Amino acid sequence: MISLQFLLTAIVVVLAPGTGVIYTLALGLGQGRIAAFWAALGCTFGIVPHLAAAALGLAAVLHTSAVLFAIVKFAGVAYLLYLAWQSLRSGGALAISANRKVENGWRIARRGGLINILNPKLSIFFLALLPPFLSGNAATATLEMSLLGGIFMALTFAVFVLYGLFAAQARSWLLGSEVVMRWLNRSFAAIFAALAGRLALERA
Repeated sequence: MISLQFLLTAIVVVLAPGTGVIYTLALGLGQGRIAAFWAALGCTFGIVPHLAAAALGLAAVLHTSAVLFAIVKFAGVAYLLYLAWQSLRSGGALAISANRKVENGWRIARRGGLINILNPKLSIFFLALLPPFLSGNAATATLEMSLLGGIFMALTFAVFVLYGLFAAQARSWLLGSEVVMRWLNRSFAAIFAALAGRLALERA
């Protein structure tokens, strides 16, 4: 069940830059290591509802219900556009500035959690990713999916923290230039807007 193939697959998936990685990088650059840690924690726990949905079979319901899928999807699109605006707005939650203080950790984690919770493709992704690595015993399938999901979450948290630490280290090199900070904010806003556009085009 817990095979080298699963671990390699999970690591490749986690390393691929997605919305959670971009959010963690933005917080690491904007507010430093502690903020990046909370961002990674929030993004990781935002996976829980999708793992639960996959284990309980609710992901299949989401996949077959166009209305339910669209509701969650467009809520996610709206939230990503909100994050894009927060990157551009002076004093926004994701804006990078030299004198920015670290936000409340739970607030950072809550935003990170919502990023993943409002992405309906994650439930369907886990429904496709985990079953091939199960033993085939129906009596232990839910337990096995929970265990594999827990390992995936642990890998997610570890990799995201590393991304965040890298960004926090780069922060000290970038904060001396107003031009660099301005372009970073624009870049993060553009990335979040592009991710919103991609999510809007997703189909169940």
